[in-house]
Amino acid sequence: MTIATLTSKGQIVIPSRLRARFGMKKGTRVIIEERGDEMVLRPMTQGFIEKVAGILSTKGRLSGKIIDEHKKARIEE
Repeated sequence: MTIATLTSKGQIVIPSRLRARFGMKKGTRVIIEERGDEMVLRPMTQGFIEKVAGILSTKGRLSGKIIDEHKKARIEE
């Protein structure tokens, strides 16, 4: 278990060992899911996008937009 402290701006620091484990780099977007009384953070890495793209039922339109947005974000880095 890792404990992080919330700043006055609502920010937390994800420890480097977790960023490395989940392939997170500067600019990686994070999905925040609510599960009952919990929050789950899921990094939107290329692996995550490829995994999700196969289960979306939008005939590729939504997954294509997500992949395009991810590519644009990487270019801006």
